[in-house]
Amino acid sequence: MSDSIVIIPTYNEKENIERIIRKVFSLSFPYHILVIDDGSPDGTADIVRGLQAAFNGSLHLEERRGKLGLGTAYIHGFNWCLERDYLYIFEMDADFSHNPDDLIRLRQACIEGADLAIGSRYIKGVNVVNWPMKRVLISYFASGYVRLITGTDIRDATAGFVCYKRKVLETIPLDKIKFVGYAFQIEMKFTTLKYGFKVVEVPIIFTDRTEGTSKMSTKIFREAFFGVIQMKVNSWFRKYNRP
Repeated sequence: MSDSIVIIPTYNEKENIERIIRKVFSLSFPYHILVIDDGSPDGTADIVRGLQAAFNGSLHLEERRGKLGLGTAYIHGFNWCLERDYLYIFEMDADFSHNPDDLIRLRQACIEGADLAIGSRYIKGVNVVNWPMKRVLISYFASGYVRLITGTDIRDATAGFVCYKRKVLETIPLDKIKFVGYAFQIEMKFTTLKYGFKVVEVPIIFTDRTEGTSKMSTKIFREAFFGVIQMKVNSWFRKYNRP
């Protein structure tokens, strides 16, 4: 039984899913993997099922009906993990934009005292490879916008490569996390800070996907832009008391 599990949400990732699974399982530390598949019509879940026997209880699959959103996939995954004994719970994309080798560094940051370790593209300059300049600027200034509105100092607020200590996810009322797109990442980090947990950013190099297609959309961006203001206002009327 590993104390660490990597949640990988998928929708049409048949080009990447087997390679990312085999890469994680090749690391020096024995991570488990939970794939949350949103009914991928390309057979992503079938590929995962075909690999499960080879990895003897370390590879898990949860299938959902239809594309229900990144945030709800992670909430589903968090609750699944909390029903088991994992101490370190990770988020990671399937498309190799996050380097699985960095899982070791994120886990170590939590061992050394972080409650949430963020794989940050912007803590040391701008470490992004193969993104169009327009998207780099949108992402970079989005994090600046989040800092301005929320008063936090996280350099990469939309990062989706993170490690949570179990106690953070046990404390946050996950049923009250409302956003489903990339605003979900902002809301989780903001809420973690509001509960007084320690957040550390670990510098990584982010490389844009070479296989499959991005899930970014105008709707997702709009949710993030306006959602930050709504989230900040709502926080004035909430109490963040840790048990």
